[in-house]
Amino acid sequence: MTAGISSLTSLSGASAGKTASDASTIAGNFNQFLTLLTTQLQNQNPLDPLDTNQFTQQLVQFASVEQQLKTNDQLGNLITASKASAAATASGLIGKTVTADGATASLAEGKATWTLDPARAAAKAVLTITDPKGNVVATQTKALAAGSQSFAWDGRSSTGQLAPDGKYTLKIQALDATGANVAVDTKISGTISSVDVSGAEPVLTIGDRTVALSSVEAIGGTASN
Repeated sequence: MTAGISSLTSLSGASAGKTASDASTIAGNFNQFLTLLTTQLQNQNPLDPLDTNQFTQQLVQFASVEQQLKTNDQLGNLITASKASAAATASGLIGKTVTADGATASLAEGKATWTLDPARAAAKAVLTITDPKGNVVATQTKALAAGSQSFAWDGRSSTGQLAPDGKYTLKIQALDATGANVAVDTKISGTISSVDVSGAEPVLTIGDRTVALSSVEAIGGTASN
């Protein structure tokens, strides 16, 4: 299996460049302030000296800004380290089968699969499948047992035609025997083929669909080739 991991270098480089630029700007302003302060002190009127309280307040403010800048640098380093750790963890998931939260699945070779998890048994559930434009492609009505279960769609529309491959969204309206609404979580399962770590959070590719690492709810073993 060929797997890929997108580079984090460009993102961290841009972030480091921005931090360095901010530090340079603040440092420059601080040096200018000290120059102005020294000049004012040297040229003040001995009979009407400048208010030292104002100078003290300005020094405290600039010192606070400098300290905040150093704190931001440390936080940036921690974030970078955290991203690197998350990237390393995510890369270890390549080839693993996972179950992630999500209502959208990919139809390929006449099959799309979701994992449904009703809060309790549903006597009647209307399952509506829509295309990326929101158009209803197929509708099914069935009962759902309590607990996790798989739902597979054969790609056939309500008219019996085979829908083209692509991403489809499943919406469920379920009622129990008393007519009360039943919440149904939808999930997607598949094998991770690649990981993109260029963003704020690693993104996993499952088939032709991407999901955030935080949406993964279960991890299985390594898929056999």
